[in-house]
Amino acid sequence: MTNHTFPYLDVLVLLPLFGAALVAIAARTSDQIARSIALAVSLLELVVAVLLLVHFKTGSGAFQFTSHHSYASALGITWNLGIDGISLFLVQLTALLIPIVLLGTSVKAKGGAYAAWMLVLEAATIMSFVALDLMVFFVAFELTLIPSYFLIAGYGHERRAFAAVKFFIMTFLGSAFLLIGIIYLGIVHQHQTGGPLTFALGALAHTHLSSGTAIVVSLAFLAAFAVKAPLFPLHTWSPDAYREAPAGASMVLSAVLAKLGTYGIIRFNLTLFPHASKTLAPLVLTLAVIGIIYGATVACAQKDMKRLVAYSSLAQVGFIALGTFAFTSQGLTGAVVMMLNHGLITAAFFLVIGWIYERRGTWQVGELKGLQGPAPILAAVFTIIMLASIGLPGLNGFVGEFLVLLGTFLSHRWWAVVATTGVVIAEMYLLWAYQQAFHGKAEGANATTADLTVAERLIVAPLLILIVVLGVYPNLVIARITPSVARELAPIVQTTTGVYHRAMHSIAISGRPSGSDLDAGVIGAGEVQR
Repeated sequence: MTNHTFPYLDVLVLLPLFGAALVAIAARTSDQIARSIALAVSLLELVVAVLLLVHFKTGSGAFQFTSHHSYASALGITWNLGIDGISLFLVQLTALLIPIVLLGTSVKAKGGAYAAWMLVLEAATIMSFVALDLMVFFVAFELTLIPSYFLIAGYGHERRAFAAVKFFIMTFLGSAFLLIGIIYLGIVHQHQTGGPLTFALGALAHTHLSSGTAIVVSLAFLAAFAVKAPLFPLHTWSPDAYREAPAGASMVLSAVLAKLGTYGIIRFNLTLFPHASKTLAPLVLTLAVIGIIYGATVACAQKDMKRLVAYSSLAQVGFIALGTFAFTSQGLTGAVVMMLNHGLITAAFFLVIGWIYERRGTWQVGELKGLQGPAPILAAVFTIIMLASIGLPGLNGFVGEFLVLLGTFLSHRWWAVVATTGVVIAEMYLLWAYQQAFHGKAEGANATTADLTVAERLIVAPLLILIVVLGVYPNLVIARITPSVARELAPIVQTTTGVYHRAMHSIAISGRPSGSDLDAGVIGAGEVQR
């Protein structure tokens, strides 16, 4: 574990909370002032996140910029934060999207409160990505529900109340299983060691559970994360929430908040229950493939752009789960890369759909036609995003999807073969949606649709630049991800000699496997027994 003199992670968690309090106070007098404060805070947060990225040590699988403070020692809870290659770019994605949301989307009333809830959601999400104490993670994981609920219910569309309640109940029930699993694991660890109660990830990774018990507790964790992701068949809240939420909330829900589910599986299920995860792999892989085919197929029948993106996201989450439970270095690296790239793509989709709605008052495909005539720049931006989502080589959507399919083919061949059909179906529904909305002759209100303004082009530009740059040069992120992936796979993967790696048991989770252990982990990740 490496440390740093500047408390980057503490600042990234606490700055948005402090900013939200200022915004809430300012909103009582002026929404405009409140939104300006929120934008300034979010931009400062982005600067801190970029500085963290610059100082992040490439090639290290250890947790960096760690922060450890006694919080509630009697309850076994510590303020324990750290970041590695798996969580690094999810933090960057969160910090990037909030100022884009505040600049690119608007609400008709109570804009100050809207901005304050966005900052609270940013703080809770980042804290979830960097928490190394399971109770701190759980608090942050649950805290994301509160601003999400109010953003949907307070600023959404006609069925916002139903969508907000459904989202809250489903995710809250899933989290109940997570809390039970965390408490059980902490108590068992205390009984086994005779020491004080702790919920530190590094300590609980050494808890010994019988195979049956490990599977049950792992399923408790998996239930919460599968709802949040969402993974088929626990996805039913997402089409309603994404559709009814305002554009900015849809961006954050799909691009960042949903990644807490897939991140949780990688960070906690693989770390705490490596052998149970291998046992459950066929089940999760099957659900992932069903989700890929189901999501892509249902998307083909959608005439609502937001619901189309929601079901497309279900298919993409299936690919992420597929790569995670392939237990190969290529598959897991691809899953982490997909979390970042899918976040960029869906955020851009919902941003552009929000702009179409502002111009036309609808996002129904059947009511849009020929928009590329009056709005060629809007059509060009949508085209780039669509091609990235399809997985066109040279754009960011291709890299993660290719690594996931390659890694899965090495260890679970037939699941990869079936999942490939989802790629083909994705081309069908995305090209169909584009043709319906942008091709043909524009008539009526469509003929006078305004093109993107200069300000809107600048707002979406960072997303488009990253879509292209990460497609052309993906090693910018892969080089920082792979060492942490090797560490995560070490206790799970068997080499061809059939010997389990002992990295998680011979070194602390907070350290980096070195020498032969790291080399064996990387080799083993590509040589899973069939």
